[in-house]
Amino acid sequence: MIVVNDRISLDEGELDFEFIRSSGPGGQNVNKVSTAVRLRFNATESPSLPEDVRRRLITLAGRRIGGDGFLTILAQTERTQESNRRDAVERLVELIAKACEKPKPRRPSRPTLGSQKRRLESKRKHSESKARRRDLGPSDE
Repeated sequence: MIVVNDRISLDEGELDFEFIRSSGPGGQNVNKVSTAVRLRFNATESPSLPEDVRRRLITLAGRRIGGDGFLTILAQTERTQESNRRDAVERLVELIAKACEKPKPRRPSRPTLGSQKRRLESKRKHSESKARRRDLGPSDE
């Protein structure tokens, strides 16, 4: 069991790991050893996630969730499979923990009386400066 918080724990059977060849530098190992990890997690049908957390997770994950509902995380920064596997799981746990936080509701505020007066004063000044530029009509000269 992977513990996210006191309310959510993930079963390790829900995570699908695929080991692939890592890109970038790595010397002679880079073409021989599959150290990169692609973690797939079915975010849309996971029984471990409450519905509100699932909705926020899908929104947070963005393009990392495919059309099939699987969240994909690629980890390839480390040189061993186990380190990359651990990194991918930690990133998934962080993402789910962030999705557990309920967004603070926005409370609309009203502008202060002083800010309203300043805004109207600046509009009046702007209007006066434009009025001075207007053509006053035909002149007698």
